Amino acid sequence: MILYYNIPKTIEDELALSGEERIYYAVPFDIDAGAQWVKDSYLIVTTKRILIHTGGKLTASYDIKDCSEAKSCPRVGGGLLTVNHRGTEKILVHYSAKHLSRYAYVARGINILISGRFEEVESREYEKTCPKCGRAIPGTKRCPKCSGEGTWLAPFLRMAAPYKKQYFGIFILMILAAVTTLLNPELQKHLINDVLKGGGGMKQALVFLGMMFSLSVGIVIVNVLKSNASARLGARIAGDLRYELFRKYQELPISFINDRRPGQLLNEITQDTMFIRQFMEDVFCNLFAVLFIFIWDVIFMLVLNFKLALLTFLFVPLAVFLTMTFRKTMHRIFSLQYRKNDDVSSDLQDVLSGMRVVKTYGKELEEAEHFKHLSDEFARINRRNESFWAVFSPMLQLLMGLGVLAVVLFGGRDVLGGRMTPGALYQFVTYTQLLFQYIGWLNRLPMQLTQLGSCLERINDILGQEVEKQDETKVTDLAIKGEIRFDHATFGYKSYQPVLEDINAVIKPGEMIGIVGASGAGKSTLINLLMGLYEVDDGRLLVDGKDIKEIRKSSYHSQIGVVLQETFLFSGTILDNIRFSRPDAGIDEIIHAAKLANAHDFICDTPDGYNTYVGEKGHSLSGGERQRIAIARAILTDPRILILDEATASLDTESEYMIQKALERLTSGKTTFAIANRLSTLRGADRIMVIDGHRIAEIGSHEELLEKKGIYYRLQMAQSA
Repeated sequence: MILYYNIPKTIEDELALSGEERIYYAVPFDIDAGAQWVKDSYLIVTTKRILIHTGGKLTASYDIKDCSEAKSCPRVGGGLLTVNHRGTEKILVHYSAKHLSRYAYVARGINILISGRFEEVESREYEKTCPKCGRAIPGTKRCPKCSGEGTWLAPFLRMAAPYKKQYFGIFILMILAAVTTLLNPELQKHLINDVLKGGGGMKQALVFLGMMFSLSVGIVIVNVLKSNASARLGARIAGDLRYELFRKYQELPISFINDRRPGQLLNEITQDTMFIRQFMEDVFCNLFAVLFIFIWDVIFMLVLNFKLALLTFLFVPLAVFLTMTFRKTMHRIFSLQYRKNDDVSSDLQDVLSGMRVVKTYGKELEEAEHFKHLSDEFARINRRNESFWAVFSPMLQLLMGLGVLAVVLFGGRDVLGGRMTPGALYQFVTYTQLLFQYIGWLNRLPMQLTQLGSCLERINDILGQEVEKQDETKVTDLAIKGEIRFDHATFGYKSYQPVLEDINAVIKPGEMIGIVGASGAGKSTLINLLMGLYEVDDGRLLVDGKDIKEIRKSSYHSQIGVVLQETFLFSGTILDNIRFSRPDAGIDEIIHAAKLANAHDFICDTPDGYNTYVGEKGHSLSGGERQRIAIARAILTDPRILILDEATASLDTESEYMIQKALERLTSGKTTFAIANRLSTLRGADRIMVIDGHRIAEIGSHEELLEKKGIYYRLQMAQSA
């Protein structure tokens, strides 16, 4: 689908397209060259030309054949699109921030057209339309405006769908609880009218008292069963949601995880699911019972005394109006409470994870003060929320008290006038108290549903994220030989800000490629693409001639090995950490891998050998020891593609020597990509790739690059000085 808007027919006629010329892009822009807002202005890209239409007329035209490069340049609050036209950079259009990703896409498309690869433009997909708001949204992503919309009911029903039998059982218990509750006032009426006022004997009184006692015991038993069933169901739902969230985190792209604070992700798994469990135990277990009692209570009141019931009902709309008036306020203040809770949790996790840095720089007091500020802000919001509820709840109780008072006043007059029996008045007052009691319960329900809605919205925002899973009918396993080819590959963590552009390179099987460049040039991004953590935005990444998207991920990842500068070890034993890459590996294979990594000797010197617990992130081991364990982990899979990211950086001479020897064994016969800032470590590489300006600036052997006296030569001279 080509990015093409419905431009006015008059504009399309004015373009006077030739028979072979067709429009590929027609997108609006909203800022003119004088930084003023404009309307009905379009950038139009055809097979042959780039056209600017502003203010109802064609203002500029550039032939594609005269252009060499298009760029989307982000700026504060917006951006601009430029093109190199006959050796001179021309600014085509300015646009606001809402068009940033759109024009980044257009710039890449123009570059494809300039290179003559028209078929790639025609096969590109970019936008679809949100069914709710009609806005254009990128690719398969969710609409950023509508993804969080909706009430609590639809998400709750989706959550409840797998547990229909359990919900039905609880529903039956709630109906039993409601029936037993409604029968008691009827027995109390007969006790007053037939026994106390009608002169019934002790035997008749004992019969009524026995029936009332039996109903009370029945209510207790039913409520215990109902509460237990709801608690069990709540615990099961919370457990299942925690599992679903954790599994979803594993499926989501790493860019999604990186865009969120750890405390937010942690709260979604722990606190949000805990509130859902509490909602099931404290609210849902009574919900239908309350509704059932409320409906029949109203019917009984109308039957007993129609006029008195209408008088009582006058207070109900006031209570409902009061609740609806403050509903949006309740949603806003409790959503804010959740966000502040995320901030507190994230800050706490950051400080605990970086405690060594905090103590090293003596920043304990500063961090304590910062945390106190966040905690005080969270406490202030909590106090404000509770203060709001402390005022709101008594206002409702005052309304309910006035209702009961009105019933006693006017009902008492009916009793004195002989129009109503004392038992009927007592029964009516009891029903009135039940009515207002459950109105109070129902008025607290919006707050609880608001909190439930906030939790479900956050959870469903995660579970509802669309993951581009591989089509199992179109992917295959591949026994990798190790040929890697970048074919016009472009990628950016933000679509409007490419980190790598138009990367072209072919790496032969078994070849070792060194990767160098300035900080931020895109070295780590290149290996992130090789590791399959991200997919290229444009172009292709081919493995043995096959697009990496067509290789089953499990097959691909089982044949790559990674050794990073910041080695991560899990809390557990050395054995568990080495075996992580291949859980089915036997102890002999693990020991063999450790020996090849020069790790076996120091492992045997630890108190429990391979069963030694290394602690969180392996902090009980030295940097060199952690690195050798990581190398053993990589060796265990016998990878065909090996990625080394500063694997020997920041190590002492002895540790570096041991690791270099281990890496020599590991890289033998494997396609290897090695990032290194110390160029001396790459002299043994077959070729060295220099990344600069988001592109491959130079590529060749150490000697060839020195002869060129380009970027690599300058880096080498700088390190030799």
